[in-house]
Amino acid sequence: MGALVRALFVYPVKSCRGIALDRADVEARGLRHDRRWMIVDGTGMFVTQRAEPRLTHVEVAIDERQATLVLSSPDQRPLHLPLEPREGASLKVRVWRDEVDALHAGDEAARWMSAFLGAPASIVFMPDAVERPVRPDFAEPGDHVSFADAFPLLVTTTDSLDDLNARLDQPLPMNRFRPNIVVGGCTPWEEDEWRRARVGAVPVRLPKGCDRCVVTATDQLTGERGVEPLRAMASFRRRTDGKVYFGVNAVPDAPGTIAVGDRVTVLE
Repeated sequence: MGALVRALFVYPVKSCRGIALDRADVEARGLRHDRRWMIVDGTGMFVTQRAEPRLTHVEVAIDERQATLVLSSPDQRPLHLPLEPREGASLKVRVWRDEVDALHAGDEAARWMSAFLGAPASIVFMPDAVERPVRPDFAEPGDHVSFADAFPLLVTTTDSLDDLNARLDQPLPMNRFRPNIVVGGCTPWEEDEWRRARVGAVPVRLPKGCDRCVVTATDQLTGERGVEPLRAMASFRRRTDGKVYFGVNAVPDAPGTIAVGDRVTVLE
């Protein structure tokens, strides 16, 4: 049958829980709604699971009928936000080396997130007019990205995860790697060599493997942090730059819709 899309995930709020989808719209920034929201500290610096693993406890839901984003946590009432806000205080925020214009989600959202983290924090949104460029050494003119780390899409394969899990005492779920598109029906690690592919009818470029961090060692339900899979991957997935890799970053070359079950055709 060849390679097929086995799962799709969107993460509306960077570093909070993801949402499994049967079908997703692909836009220039990646999957629709993916990482358009972000948590920032009192200085405007982005906050992620790297420093705050408790963000795994923040569940996110999308109510399309009400055009609402809903955040919930074990100890607070749900927070309802407009899914695509058109107004709000503008501020500069930082995600890695990029300074980006964003809309402040308001005082209620700031109080909610500050109470959850136990430190001053706000929630911000990236408007359509803001274009954050993809890293120029791996991009073509016009490529841009949301608040994701560096690229619009992350592609992983079940086959590589199976190979990794065979090396672990306890297998890990795919959510440790927070992918957007999960592909199955390949040979393990063949995605390392993909450069162009078609997912359903959507063409994508795959310019760079994804180097992995401590988030992969964080249980995405409990927030508990261990040493795997980083320790195991260090034994066979470490490259000359000293980093370990799982999955490939991707950039869509055209908009479209993809669905679980779509064929994935490697073009280059």
